[in-house]
Amino acid sequence: MTTSSLKTAGFMIATLAVTVVIHAQPPSSTPAQSVKEKRAIAEAKARDANRVSVDVARYRAKLMHDIYDATLDVMHHRYFRGDRAVVPARAMEDVFSQIQRKSSTEARWISVNLKPMSLDHTPETEFEKQAAKVLATGKSEVEVIQNGFYRRATPIPLTGGCLSCHGGLFRQPSETPKFAGLVISVPVLGDTNKSRDNDEVR
Repeated sequence: MTTSSLKTAGFMIATLAVTVVIHAQPPSSTPAQSVKEKRAIAEAKARDANRVSVDVARYRAKLMHDIYDATLDVMHHRYFRGDRAVVPARAMEDVFSQIQRKSSTEARWISVNLKPMSLDHTPETEFEKQAAKVLATGKSEVEVIQNGFYRRATPIPLTGGCLSCHGGLFRQPSETPKFAGLVISVPVLGDTNKSRDNDEVR
């Protein structure tokens, strides 16, 4: 190879190297998203995709209350046998989780006028605390539109065998009706915050 050819080849190699350097992208300073972050983003997108009007949310919440209440009743009477069986309310929480993953609609139990059997059932938010007080008076529902959700709390009557656990073993139940509560939260369009006045709660 002649000197001229070597110079030409060297010039081409140098030019190529400079081009690569000019167009090279610096390493990203943004760390890769964690699995938890990716899951949170996916859940937020799914929740937004499942948002509905308040009227539709109210209808769904009422329907889901009837379904969950009936399912709980059937599980108690047909399948709950003895201390070694899974408590129906606990088994229902697995159903709640599956429904939440599929529709972004949340559901959870809260204690109303008996001590919660699980700390997870203690009313936590201001809405849940207020709802427990209202349901204990015999009202049939409490609702609020809050933080992008339509939330509806309804009573679950505790009678018979339910009270033997919830009210404490060997304790004579009082005449006052006892309730647990079911809170259903459906994502809605818009982000208004309002609640129905207690006088209007059915």
